[in-house]
Amino acid sequence: MIEQEESHLREKMIILGDLEASSFLPWIGRHAAKLGLSHTISHADPMRIELEIDGPEALIDMMEMGCSLGPIDVWVDRIERTSTLRETR
Repeated sequence: MIEQEESHLREKMIILGDLEASSFLPWIGRHAAKLGLSHTISHADPMRIELEIDGPEALIDMMEMGCSLGPIDVWVDRIERTSTLRETR
């Protein structure tokens, strides 16, 4: 059996747009849980959500895509990502 290296990241993700819907924060939590990512929301207002997210890079990419498409009642203009930690397992 060949063991693959899996790169784990901790990233700060900033979501910008029309995010007023009360359903978006719980949606982010459910989506992160489905992907097996840990996350902490550090700021949330109707135009900006900031979160720290931990997990494999490919799954964080999937989280970004999911948030950009998001629930129907929000409009995401853009998502900014900044890597804060990388480790290989």
